[in-house]
Amino acid sequence: MARGKELVPVQEESSLAKVTAREVSRLLTLVTPWIAGVFTFGLASALHFILYSPDTIGGWSSVVTICVVILTGVTYGQSHARGPWGKTHTTLSTFLAGMWTLSVVISGPGHPIVWRLGVVGGVTMALSWNIRTVIRLKGWDQPGAIADPLAFLFGQGAEKAGMHEVEAKTIKATAHKVEGEVQLQEGRHIAEDLQKEVAYVESGIGLPPGSITASVDPDDASKAKVVISDARVMKNPIPWRGPSRPGLSIADPLCPGLWQDLDEIEYVIVGHHLQMMGQTGSGKSIGGAWNFLAEVITRYDVAVFAGDITKGDQTLGPMRESLHRFETTKAGVKAMLAELQSKVKERTNYLSSKGLQKWKRGCGLTYWLIWLEEFPDIFDCLTDKEQEAFLSMVKAIRSAGGTIVMSLQRSDYTQMPTLVRGQLAKMCFGVENSADATFGLSERQQDAECRPELWTNSQPGMAYLDAPTLGEGRFAMPLRTYAWGLDDQGEVDDELANAAMRAHAAQWPATAKPVDATTAALSRLTGGGQAATATAGELEQDADDDDDEEVRNVAKEYLETDDPDPEVTGDIDDEIPDLDDGEPPLTFAPPAQTMTAEERGAALMKRLQELWDDGARSFSSGDLRPLWESTDMSRSWVQKTLKKLVEAGVLGGYDEEAQRYLMPDRPEA
Repeated sequence: MARGKELVPVQEESSLAKVTAREVSRLLTLVTPWIAGVFTFGLASALHFILYSPDTIGGWSSVVTICVVILTGVTYGQSHARGPWGKTHTTLSTFLAGMWTLSVVISGPGHPIVWRLGVVGGVTMALSWNIRTVIRLKGWDQPGAIADPLAFLFGQGAEKAGMHEVEAKTIKATAHKVEGEVQLQEGRHIAEDLQKEVAYVESGIGLPPGSITASVDPDDASKAKVVISDARVMKNPIPWRGPSRPGLSIADPLCPGLWQDLDEIEYVIVGHHLQMMGQTGSGKSIGGAWNFLAEVITRYDVAVFAGDITKGDQTLGPMRESLHRFETTKAGVKAMLAELQSKVKERTNYLSSKGLQKWKRGCGLTYWLIWLEEFPDIFDCLTDKEQEAFLSMVKAIRSAGGTIVMSLQRSDYTQMPTLVRGQLAKMCFGVENSADATFGLSERQQDAECRPELWTNSQPGMAYLDAPTLGEGRFAMPLRTYAWGLDDQGEVDDELANAAMRAHAAQWPATAKPVDATTAALSRLTGGGQAATATAGELEQDADDDDDEEVRNVAKEYLETDDPDPEVTGDIDDEIPDLDDGEPPLTFAPPAQTMTAEERGAALMKRLQELWDDGARSFSSGDLRPLWESTDMSRSWVQKTLKKLVEAGVLGGYDEEAQRYLMPDRPEA
């Protein structure tokens, strides 16, 4: 399906009244210098008749001169003109008008030289102001600028927000946005200061909330880049337009929606992992998963391995035909992750043999996109060793040609390992509150005052995205993903959406896509079909030097020997239950060489008491690193145990903002 031509509904902003008001405002700007000239002549004449007296005119001349000097100084100090020419022009205008007024006070308005000088000088001064106004409005003094709506409005808004001496100029203007550059007060303000005051600048200008996006100028710390767009165009669903680049590589940009300025998102997902977070109903599944995967399945060199043990077929089921593997059971997801992880080393060795440090298009390997819906449920179903293997895969698979997308509702420490969260790009849909937002936004998005809590789940599909490969400043701009299955009223219809996705997936079946041999072997295709194996650049088999001849055929050995216990029956697809780590009791035995659950608990309690005795009244999980480095205790077991100690009152609680456990008293079992 080719990308369509649908237009995004844009709220009409122009009207006869607004156009008239704008033109009247421009006319008044041009007339003002002439009115000021007439006023100055009248004021000077009045002062002559009030102050003139042969006996006192000398004293009054001195007083008027002092007043002129004061007014000139105030003009120079308060002028916000851009550049030295503007400041000089403003100050000189005040000084010359004041000196002419002094001449009228002394000689009278009828003096032949004084009044002629006033007419010639006044006309010249008024015209100079008119020329300056026209140039500023048209942007003729700014090479490459189309218009300069920022110069006047942004300066006013910034001043009202408490940021004085801010100068803005337009760099580019289109029908949907204005891009500008802001010169901040050198030595006093930086771009981060402007980001924190954006809401107040919007209020000072009278713009809708969220209209201004500010970012750092990478070339000058005293400047900031700004984009002004209409945030209201994002309130209505945007219909899906079809895949943006069907038949191209996964290394080419994906387009899951539009930025607030109505530019298409261009996001290359290769080379990093992505966290997708948002509350229920915020659109992270249909808006996020559907739009990303609808693009991905149209690319020739990528295979999707997906898992969802929480919702099963509800989210990803309609696109099953286009997925190379989709698991909805705990056993199935465990097996898929284990098999993928086992092949990472083969892939890195293959790339190394080609002289490559990371995956690139045309290298011979099919790129892997591993999509994990409701990630916390998947991670919790893994045993400690399986969790450690998964964390190892997160670190290694990027260079082996793979991206993992983890979708969840709240990425706090109980739902997402902090080791993983720090390595993820961030896509944050609407959330319940600002505390939740901190887990879904990157640090620089938080610094830029991004606020997904304003959307909650009332504007599904709205999100922020901070990831490598995005354009300058995009991380702070809202976006909206495409909507599927809109009815005649422009509302999303679930039945229409599911039908549209099934039809799209059927056009791009996984069985028709050539993949490398390893990818084909790991695939589990709908209907039992086989993945097409690429004939060129097939993955070479890697003989592991660590393999031992005695264990290579271990499965065959078990198949040929007698069953040691005929009463024990099972099928190859039966789930193998996890071994219980044991519940941490509140009384512990002394540690021993082989640690039981009680002995692990004793070692943990000893470590906590050591921290308390050393003066610590709070601690992070990193303070417990010696436990899982020197014992058979795992990080996940420690975290589960700490939660139980909090519930039992042994620990004082957990500070989510600081990510530290509290110890108001010495921990005692």
